[in-house]
Amino acid sequence: MLFVILAKDKPGSLEVRMANREAHLKYLSGAGDRVKAAGPLLDGADEPKPIGSMIVIDAASEGAVRLFADNDPYATAGLFEGVEIQHWLGVLGDWVPKKA
Repeated sequence: MLFVILAKDKPGSLEVRMANREAHLKYLSGAGDRVKAAGPLLDGADEPKPIGSMIVIDAASEGAVRLFADNDPYATAGLFEGVEIQHWLGVLGDWVPKKA
C-alpha cells in the first residue's frame, strides 16, 4: 500500500534541517525502492526555503509508516511541528505498477 508522509517543520528550524539533512537522506536511501518519491515542501518566497517534507512510501500498514516517520533523523532531531500520514493511490507515473 502506498502512503504519503507530510511533515511540517517548526518555525525557524532551517538550521536543524540542514544539520540533519545528510542523515535524513541516508535514512531514506536505506529504505530502497519502498520510497517512491521524496522531497522538501517549499515556502512561496522568491528564493524558496524548505518548510517541510513529503515522502511517498510503500508499506504494509500505517503503523509501519508511523514507525518509519518517527525514526527519520529529522523527526528524532525535533525538526517537525507535525506529521500527517495518509493512504495514497498512485494513478500516473512511470513508477506506478500497471494494472493487468
